[in-house]
Amino acid sequence: MERELALEVVRVTELAALESASWNGKGDKNHADAAATSAMRTMFDSMSIKGTVVIGEGEMDEAPMLYIGEKLGNQQGPEVDVAVDPLEGTSLVAKGLNNALSVIAISNKGNLLHAPDMYMEKLAVGPALAGKLDLLDPVEVTLSKAATALKKKVSDLSVMVLDRERHQTLIQALRDNGVRIKFLSDGDVEGAIATAFPETGIDLYLGSGGAPEGVLAAAALKCLGGDFQGRLIPENQIQYDRCVAMGLQNPLKVLTMEDLVGNDDVIFAATGVTNGEFLKGVSFLPNQQAETHSVVMRAQTRTIRFIKTIHYLPIKAGHHEIVFA
Repeated sequence: MERELALEVVRVTELAALESASWNGKGDKNHADAAATSAMRTMFDSMSIKGTVVIGEGEMDEAPMLYIGEKLGNQQGPEVDVAVDPLEGTSLVAKGLNNALSVIAISNKGNLLHAPDMYMEKLAVGPALAGKLDLLDPVEVTLSKAATALKKKVSDLSVMVLDRERHQTLIQALRDNGVRIKFLSDGDVEGAIATAFPETGIDLYLGSGGAPEGVLAAAALKCLGGDFQGRLIPENQIQYDRCVAMGLQNPLKVLTMEDLVGNDDVIFAATGVTNGEFLKGVSFLPNQQAETHSVVMRAQTRTIRFIKTIHYLPIKAGHHEIVFA
């Protein structure tokens, strides 16, 4: 993949974030998601790639665009796998809450896991803990190993967890060990990535969330030098068989970074829709302008670029018509 592709990718997340942010706080997550998806799909047409969606909005019969298997780009560039979440945190935008993102990961064809839409048990850490923890360890062992590696007391660790009923046992174990817990209401891609940015104060991300989001988080952490381990949680035989049909010989094995995002180059881009742990959300400014904050990263070069962009939004027929130079 060429380095110029990284900047093309961030233009896609910018437009998706701008369109979905216009629905911020309006209580309509479906329109917010549709706006992001439509904008992202439109921008892909101008990209010089032969892309195939491996993680998207669903199967062909479930999603009108950005469905799994859909071809993207102008078919004149490299063959790539594309994983997208046009709006990670639809409910967050509907409620005007923090941590919503527009997210893309791209890698050379055959590298990104075709993750089924089911739950995945997750362990995400930043560079300081990469390769030092094991998803299969009991929580107490994981915390002890992390504290030793970071030269901290266990009680000084900060762990991020999705605030879900299914995590009550995990939360109690964390409480029993005296760690600090930071809860997320939604948006576990951002939660996993937060472990790699020291300013967030988050040491580990634990718990279960969507498997497709796990692949996106793994792509980002590969660029950041962190680590991600996952294990699928099929809830019935149908889901188990679906994993096998998608090429996972052992659906219950622990999936490493190589399993999730391969050993080739990866480009990851995200634009904040609402304010988050490491990216500010979209700000609509006077004089028909808007400001976006994005990050774009590349695994091969370990480059991390934070991009602040001012966009001109001419008003037409009562709606924002977003124009890119």
